[in-house]
Amino acid sequence: MADTDEADKLAAEWGLDMDDDTAGDAGGDDDTDDAMAAEWAAMIDGDGDVEESDGIDRVLNQDEIDNLLGFDPSAAEGVELTGVQALINSALVSYERLPMLEIVFDRLVRLATTSLRNFTQDNVEVSLDSITSVRFGDYLNSIPLPAILSVIKAEEWDNFGLLTIDSGLIYSMIDVLLGGRRGNGVIRVEGRPYTTIELSLSRRLIEVILEDTKKAFEPLTQVTFSLERLETNPRFAAISRPANAAILIELRIDMDDRGGKVEILLPYATIEPIREQLLQMFMGEKFGRDATWEGHLATEVYGADTHIEAVLKEMELPLSRMLNLKKGETIMFDQSPSDPITIRSGGVDVTEAIMGHIGNNVSVRVTRPINPTTVTMAVFEAIDENAETA
Repeated sequence: MADTDEADKLAAEWGLDMDDDTAGDAGGDDDTDDAMAAEWAAMIDGDGDVEESDGIDRVLNQDEIDNLLGFDPSAAEGVELTGVQALINSALVSYERLPMLEIVFDRLVRLATTSLRNFTQDNVEVSLDSITSVRFGDYLNSIPLPAILSVIKAEEWDNFGLLTIDSGLIYSMIDVLLGGRRGNGVIRVEGRPYTTIELSLSRRLIEVILEDTKKAFEPLTQVTFSLERLETNPRFAAISRPANAAILIELRIDMDDRGGKVEILLPYATIEPIREQLLQMFMGEKFGRDATWEGHLATEVYGADTHIEAVLKEMELPLSRMLNLKKGETIMFDQSPSDPITIRSGGVDVTEAIMGHIGNNVSVRVTRPINPTTVTMAVFEAIDENAETA
């Protein structure tokens, strides 16, 4: 009964509305009613199409999944994050500038270009995309799969890093090595693991890049990068804590219209042994030698005046006797005229000598070589303290 009453009320309201429309537009015709009916029919047909399309199962490909999740590296390159995007990405760590690291990987680009051309017998171009700082956990979550993650070890630094090759470069390199045709564009194979042949050829490519990386670091330090293992699941390539900071180097490898990216991730703990060298502005700060400056400095040092003292004897006396010393009092030293005396310069014992005289002047004759140099900063501090108290 309640439903019937509500239906009657609704019909009455519609009737009133229709009456109002009729009263306000007495000159209406049947065209308006026909247009409204057609519009209602079109809306009903559209709802039916939507329901039918929703019932169809559709599988998204990798490109659509990346776009859905926001992983669009081509749109993010070279774009400065501002506003809300900058707030979202505020978790990225700010890293100190390492000028020497940029020089090392510029050198790696030149070496890898030559090595990969010899490796593939094709025209290969290697370029350095960027050097950024990321958190290790964020980087693992952002790796587009499928990909090959190689865990590398820096032997001399006794620590690890990651070298990641994306699927586009893997299949392009395999296509080139196995004699594939040019102009095929980007190749992406989904839904299957890498085969033994693909992993073997990828291992050879990684070894070539690691050998060039070793040569790139040679002017700075001696380090050997060895391949520990290959992984396809990022969870099995965890070499550091997720919150730890790391340096990410992105290299772009192009072979005509094919190619992809190689990413080298070095945690800050890995490069800590050579941090001082990486902070240098140029290699000459450590390895360069200016012969002209060295000669000038040596000339000035050898020409400097030096004060020396001939110490006959040293002995300890009570303070009371020192205070009671009078004119004409004699102090006896346990020293004979033929015993050696000490030659001292700047408070440092230099050598020993024997006293004598030439004419009316007292002289000393050096009896053994000069003591080896044991100068430290403590010596200079002691000299400054003596000068202040004097």
